[in-house]
Amino acid sequence: MLDSPLFPLLCASIFLLAGFAKGVIGMGLPTIAIGLMSLFVSPAMAAAILILPSVVTNIVQMLQGGAFKRLLRRLWPMMAGLCVGTWAGAGLLAGEGNPVAAIALGVALVAYALVGLCKVSFHAPARWEPVLSPLIGVATGLITAGTGVFVIPAVPYLQALGLEKDELVQALGISFTVSTLALAVNLLRADLLNPAIAWLALAALAAALAGQYLGQKLRGRLDPATFRMWFFISMLALGVYLIVRRSMALL
Repeated sequence: MLDSPLFPLLCASIFLLAGFAKGVIGMGLPTIAIGLMSLFVSPAMAAAILILPSVVTNIVQMLQGGAFKRLLRRLWPMMAGLCVGTWAGAGLLAGEGNPVAAIALGVALVAYALVGLCKVSFHAPARWEPVLSPLIGVATGLITAGTGVFVIPAVPYLQALGLEKDELVQALGISFTVSTLALAVNLLRADLLNPAIAWLALAALAAALAGQYLGQKLRGRLDPATFRMWFFISMLALGVYLIVRRSMALL
């Protein structure tokens, strides 16, 4: 698929859509990008192409707002756990042709979608944060290392902290940035980040930034709740499809 002349256009289209979702609801770029790209390439290759767009768009999100230093002081145990978990799981993201990583990705997408659709809400008392934050970080890191998706359980946990809307968006940016950089270390060790995909990553970055800008511009005209609902429905359908499709390869 990488050799197809249509693949760069396909890649750019996926990242345009993923960036748009991020612009509207503040998340969704890695989930959409990894999920859709995995229909055509391995999750490992999809994650390699994702690194640059994810880092840049998340840094932009992370630095928007005045709570960066305060959030970093509060969340650093979780960020440390993210790194530990991701690096401990190095090698879990299988290479080309192995359906296990795609099945794991499908399970992660289904779990993420169900949590969102069921509107499951949690509350994490402040006194529990010193224990919960590193544990959530390690768990998210292990899932990141195995699937390339870094939303479970990090996103529900950050939502459970009772942050204000703008603080939550900024906290998600911090978490996603750290997760992406930690995953990049794993991919570098596996020699998956190389000049051969650099031009694809740059095209994906341009498309993601364009989508993010468009999503931010249209955020006020769209109903975020409705958009989020269809986003989760799409991720649920995609996750089920990946599980069924890749499971057939094991039979």
